[in-house]
Amino acid sequence: MRGFLTLQLALRYLRGKRSANAVPVLSRISMVAIGIGAAAMIILFSVFNGFEGLVKENYKAFYPDLRITPKKGKFFAIRPSALDSIAKISGVQCVTTVIEDNVLAREDNMGGNNKGNDNQIVVTLKGIDRKYMTVNDLHPFLLQPIDSVSEGQPNTALVGEQIMKVLGLDFNNMYSYLMLYYLNPSVTNPEADPEAAFQSLRLHPAGAFSVLEEFDSRYILAPLSLAQQLFHAEGQYSSIEIKAVAGQVPAIRAAIHSILGDSCRLDSRYEQNKTMYMVMNTEKWAVYFILLLVLLIASFNMVGALSMLVLEKQKDLSILRAMGMHDTRIIKLVLTEGVLWALTGGCTGIILGSAVCLIQEKFGVIKIKGSFLVDSYPVRMQISDLFLVFGTIVIVGLLASIYPALRAARPADPSLKSG
Repeated sequence: MRGFLTLQLALRYLRGKRSANAVPVLSRISMVAIGIGAAAMIILFSVFNGFEGLVKENYKAFYPDLRITPKKGKFFAIRPSALDSIAKISGVQCVTTVIEDNVLAREDNMGGNNKGNDNQIVVTLKGIDRKYMTVNDLHPFLLQPIDSVSEGQPNTALVGEQIMKVLGLDFNNMYSYLMLYYLNPSVTNPEADPEAAFQSLRLHPAGAFSVLEEFDSRYILAPLSLAQQLFHAEGQYSSIEIKAVAGQVPAIRAAIHSILGDSCRLDSRYEQNKTMYMVMNTEKWAVYFILLLVLLIASFNMVGALSMLVLEKQKDLSILRAMGMHDTRIIKLVLTEGVLWALTGGCTGIILGSAVCLIQEKFGVIKIKGSFLVDSYPVRMQISDLFLVFGTIVIVGLLASIYPALRAARPADPSLKSG
C-alpha cells in the first residue's frame, strides 16, 4: 500500500502542473536528452549487429563449422577408416578434405591470340573435393552458377574476383589460362637446375567468386588431386572441414578427439576467426560506453531539475512528514520520480530507435555510397540490446536521483511548516 502511494505521488509530480519556474522545462529537456541517447544506442547496436551478421554470413564461404588441422607441419595423412568414423559421428552432416598452400600465379594466354600480361602474384591454391560446397556455403558468391571444380571438370579452377582482375583472366574466354608455380621440394640446389626448381600447373579459370576482398584477392580453388600433385603431397591434406548440426560442435569435438587423439587441432568457426570476433565485440562495447557517458552527462540536467523539484515541493514533503512518512519513504519517492523521468524519455527513445531500424531493415532508406556488399546499411535488432538499453536507462535515472533524494530527506525549514 505504501509502495503504491509512493508511485502515485511520483506519477502526480511527473504530470505536474504548469508553473512559472523552470522545473517543467528542465525535466522535459532531461527526458529528451535521455531519449536521444537511448535511440542512438538502439540504432548503433542494430547497425553493428547487421554488419556482424553480414560478415559472419560471408565468412561461412571459407570457414567451416569445425576444422581439423595438423599440429605440426603443413600437411598430414589420415586413414580412410578414421575419415569414415568421423563422417559417422552423430551431428556431422558432411566432411570434406582440403589441401592448400601458397603458389605463384600468372596469366598464360599462349593458347589464344591475345597477348597476356606480365603480372605475377602470390596466392593460396586450395584443393577441394566434390563435398566442399556442401560444407562451405560458397554457391551464393559464385559470379556464375557453374561450379566446374566440384562437378569434376578437369584442369579448371574457381578464381577470386580480385585475382581475375589483376591477372587479366576471363572465365568466358576459352583461351584464358592460369599458370601456377610451386617450389619443388625434391630439388636441393635450385641454382644448378632452375627449370626443375618449380613444379607448374596450368588451369582454365572456368568460374569466379566474389565474397570479401580478403578472400577474392587470396584464393584459387582447384581439384584436390591436381593440388596434391603440385604440392608433392599425394594422399595428404592440410585440413579436414566439417559441417555440423547447430549446437553439436562440442560433442563432435570430443568424439573426434577420441578417434584422432592429440595429433591434430580442432577449431570451431569462432576459434578460426577469434581475432575478428574479438574486434567486433570490442567495437560494440566501446560504442556502448561512449553513449553511456553521453547519457550520464545528460543526466546532470536531471540532477538539477530534480533538485529544483525538491525545493519546490518542500511544503508538500513537510506535510507528508507530519502525516507520518519516514525519510526513507521520501528518498524512495524522489528516486522513483527520477526513474520515471528517465523511463519516459528512454522508452520514447527506444520506440523511436526501433522504428528507425525497422524502416531501414524493410526499405533500406539510408544507402551506402560506393562499392560494397550491400546497397544500404544492414540492421538487425536483438532483444538483448533492448533489455540492455532499458536497464541502462533505469540505472542512469537512479544515479541522477541519489543527490536530490538525499537532499529531500534533510529536515525541512521551520518557516515552511508554519507557512
